[in-house]
Order: sequence, then structure tokens, then C-alpha cells
Amino acid sequence: MTLNSPLKRLTFTGKGGDLFSVLIVNWLLTLITLGLYYPWAKARRLQYYYEHTELDRHPFHFHGTGQEMFKGFIKALGIILGVYGLFFAAMHFGYPVIGLLVFVGAFAGLVPLIIHGSYRYRMSRSSWRGIHFGYRGDLKELYRICVKGVLLTMVTFGIYGSWFQMNLRNYVLCHVRYGSSRFQYKGEGGQYFVMNLVGYLLTVITLGIYGAWWMRDRFAYYVDNLSWEFEGGSRIQFRSTANGGDIFLLALTNILLLVFTLGLAYAWVEVRVLNFVMANIAFVGDADLDKVVQTESENKNAMADDLGDLLDIGIFI
Repeated sequence: MTLNSPLKRLTFTGKGGDLFSVLIVNWLLTLITLGLYYPWAKARRLQYYYEHTELDRHPFHFHGTGQEMFKGFIKALGIILGVYGLFFAAMHFGYPVIGLLVFVGAFAGLVPLIIHGSYRYRMSRSSWRGIHFGYRGDLKELYRICVKGVLLTMVTFGIYGSWFQMNLRNYVLCHVRYGSSRFQYKGEGGQYFVMNLVGYLLTVITLGIYGAWWMRDRFAYYVDNLSWEFEGGSRIQFRSTANGGDIFLLALTNILLLVFTLGLAYAWVEVRVLNFVMANIAFVGDADLDKVVQTESENKNAMADDLGDLLDIGIFI
């Protein structure tokens, strides 16, 4: 197999100045409205990222709205306030241990719900060339993976964490759809553990310099194990073309930009990172994308996605 032509690649067409305008308006309106504008700000930001990300010169689209996200935001805020209310009630009546167990247990139990609900919403509201993405994972199975993963990670003092991460990523990404096509991810916990162990040790030994090459290895592992499969047996394999030297220079210059502009260059840094990521994901193989048909249902419930934001739990892609 050989790499496709440059046209069959992801590109990011956004500009730092344009993104800065979007972000500054979002920040100001969110501040003026005491946070109430946040759902609309999030929708506008996501729309900008999607519309300036292209595959084969066709942009992606995010169809979520501020109104959807505001409803989800209110529900998510209600859940968080409810958990805190139970915690403080237990503390007030002299049951600190019970309060702590409720607090930790509630938030730990929300993580699979956040991942599942966020993927259902975010994929359903994403499209390319008029075909929507979707997520078909089962919440009960996701809870099983998470409970097992957390328990084994605790028992092994963190060692099982690599297997837990790969099992979770394998399950979630293998249930992502683009119309009648599907994605596959085949990461292995053992490989991921060794890669991170070596990366960590070499980063320590080199006083942080090897960190860029460790980042290259992690990026390549995430990308190289992902494939896109189509009806009829055709398949596209993703491949990373990033190298450590370029990542080192990108990180160094981004840090300098942020430091010397007191953070005002954040939008330009974001654009530089997205340009780098898109430019370093190549495709092996080919498929007739015109034969992909719409199969996924619509989901407008943004509660889990907003809950993940409030708890600072992002979804991986």
C-alpha cells in the first residue's frame, strides 16, 4: 500500500486572528453574563474548529446549538449541586466518612456516563459531506470496563492503567460510526505500558528534552492503531508522520509565544498545534466515500457533554 495523494488528507484552515476574535468575544460575553453565555460560547468555538477542519477539501460541520447546550448545562449543574448538597448534609449531621464516600462514589460513577453521553451527543451533531457520525456503545458495558479498570489499577498500584486506557479507547472508538462506515482501534496495554515507561525514564534522564519524542511516540500510537472501515471490505489506515524534532520546536516556540505575549497568543498557538496535527495524519489505502450512506439517528441531549466540561473531563478522539 502507498500513501494517498495530498488531497486525501486532513487540513486545518483556521487563522490565529479569526480564532482570537471568536475567543475574545466568547470570553467577554461569558464574563458579562456571569457564565450564562458559556453554552453558546462553546457551540461557537466548536463550530469554528469543525468548519475549518477539512478532509479532501470538504469541511466538517458541528450542528450543536447554544440552546441545546444550555439545557444540558442546567441539568449538569443540577447534578453537581445535588452531589455537593448530599456531601455537605452528611458533613453537617456528623457523618464525614459517609459524605466522603458519597462524594467520591458519585463523581467516579459519573465518568462512564460522561464518556458515553458526550460521544452520543458530539458524534450525532457532527457531519461531513452531509453524512452524520454516530456512537453505538452500550452504557452498561462501559461501566463494566471502567469498574474493572479502576479496581485493577488500584490493586496493581497504577500498573494496569495502561491496559485500562487501551481497553476503554478500543471500546469507545470501535463504536464510532460515520454513516454506514465504522472505525476500529486496536491498541494493546502491554505495548502502551512499555512505551510510556521508556518515555518517562528517558525524559527524566534527559531533563525533559526527550519529552517531545515521547509525545511523538504517543501521538503515533494513537494514530497508527486507528483505521476506517467501509462496506465491501475497503479500509483506510491512519498513519502518523510526526517526528520528535518538529514537536520539540513547536512546543518551544509555542511556550515562548505565550510567555512573551502574556497569553494573548493563545489563539495562534491553538492554530499552530491544529495545523501540525492535521498535517501529520496520513492515509494508507482508499475507499469510495461517495458510497457511504446516512444510518445514524439524531441526539440533542448535551447534558453529559456539559457535565464533562464542568468536571474537566474531556473526551478523546
